[in-house]
Amino acid sequence: MIIINLNPSNFEKSVNKIIQDINEWFNTNLLPLNLDKTHFIQFVTKNISSTDLNIMHENKKKPEVYITKFLGLMLDNTLSWKTHIDTILRKLSSASIALRIIKTFLSQDSLKMVYYSYFHSMTTYGLIFWGNSHHSNIIFRLQKRIIKINVGIRGRDSCREHFKKLRMLPLQSQYILSHLFCDR
Repeated sequence: MIIINLNPSNFEKSVNKIIQDINEWFNTNLLPLNLDKTHFIQFVTKNISSTDLNIMHENKKKPEVYITKFLGLMLDNTLSWKTHIDTILRKLSSASIALRIIKTFLSQDSLKMVYYSYFHSMTTYGLIFWGNSHHSNIIFRLQKRIIKINVGIRGRDSCREHFKKLRMLPLQSQYILSHLFCDR
């Protein structure tokens, strides 16, 4: 649910009423909600800070969180995407190490399949949301490192031509394409 109200007390009343209505609807339709796992997040900006809210259900205060996982994406209350990028960065670093180890045993085509199955799938999921964050440059640098491992070039060498040879898109190009297809 996304609820907007500029008056904090009216906002709190609206939220509590909506939670009560939703719970009632779910119970009527024999779909129990696990309200022990329910929490709320207030999105804030530099100009607007969070308000102290008492979101209640059955006389229990619902906890406010500052980070939550939603459909596989880590959201924080500022929508900076740093938490999400840090989360996938750990997984992608493992992929980088694994590629370095198995490189001697696999052909170029097999390495490319490993890249697409592990690295590419993680970087493109939700890219339309987090790809414009300045934190995404970390992922792009890791992508270049993996391309360099894949083709066997040194750390300071450019990999622009290798992206073309391997027919792979850099992260920024993938982000731009995701916007082009979503705007239609």
